[in-house]
This record gives sequence, C-alpha cells and structure tokens, in this order.
Amino acid sequence: MRPLDETETSVVFEKLFKFVGNNLKNLVENPSHEGPDSTPGRYCFRLNKNKIYYCSESLVKRATNIARPNLVSLGTCIGKYTHGGNFHLTVQALNLLAANAKHKVWLKPQSEMSFLYGNHVLESASGRITENIVAGDGVVVFNMADVPLGFGVAAKSTQDCRKLDPNGIVVLHQGDIGEYLRMEDEL
Repeated sequence: MRPLDETETSVVFEKLFKFVGNNLKNLVENPSHEGPDSTPGRYCFRLNKNKIYYCSESLVKRATNIARPNLVSLGTCIGKYTHGGNFHLTVQALNLLAANAKHKVWLKPQSEMSFLYGNHVLESASGRITENIVAGDGVVVFNMADVPLGFGVAAKSTQDCRKLDPNGIVVLHQGDIGEYLRMEDEL
C-alpha cells in the first residue's frame, strides 16, 4: 500500500472529474471522523495491488501494522489499473459518485432489470435526464426512487436525447450494482 504518484493521481482525478465535476473537492476535502483523534482527519487515495482505495488517514495509519502481502483491502476500492495501464472505475465507487454526481439519468421501473444485466440505457428506458449533458460526460444512473443503480458515459447530449428514436442509446453502460452477483469472484 502506497500513496499515488503524480501521474496516477492525475489519471484518477480526471476519471472522477468526468463524473462529479467540481464536486471532486468534496471527495478530497471530506472530513473523516474515524479513529481515536478528536479532530477530524481527511480521506486519501492509496494504491495496493493495482487497485485504488479511498480511505481515511487514520485507517491508513492503523493498516501500517499489517504486512503488505497480507493486506487484502483498505477502505473503499474505487477502481483498478489494467495491465495496459488504463484506469477503470469499479462499481464500489458508485456511492461516492452518486453523492457527488453532476449528471444523472433516471430509469423507468420496467427498464431497471435490463440495465442491471449490463445493457446500455435506451431512450425509451430513460424517465428523466439532467440538463446540459454533453456526449462523453460521465453519468450516474438512478431508478425513480433515487436509488443509484450504476454509471456510464453519455452517448448523446440532452438536446439530442429529446429528438432520439426510442431504440437509440442514451447512456453507454460502464458499471452497475448487478455486478455484485455477476462477477462476485472478481470483486
């Protein structure tokens, strides 16, 4: 477990910024009330075995007592680096993204299962969509009861979605909570 270097930090922050925008500072400056200290600490990002973890500094200090080969997880795993060096967000980051999301899409109840099986969001499935979405922006997908279901990338802008045919793709799927069942061995 080690802190991120300069290039790793910029790659992680660019990916997070795509989804949360200027709310990224809320993630970084979020006070942590964990541990024995009376003053609140901060949250930080750590790298362990190609996975990026979001955890409090007090937890990091306590984890130094554990040998690196024995340390399995620390805090919330928000993403991982692939063998090719690319960074991918994982479904465990959904709570952080949903709390600070800049762009949101709400699904109709009959379309939730389709998204949870890993399919893209079609125009006929979207119930509501936030304004000012540009193609390529990060989007968090909710059901109509505001429960976060997953995240993806906007395939069309908000204006284009209004003119789109019902079978047109609105959001390209990247991760959803159905992965907890489909890929439980890998998480």
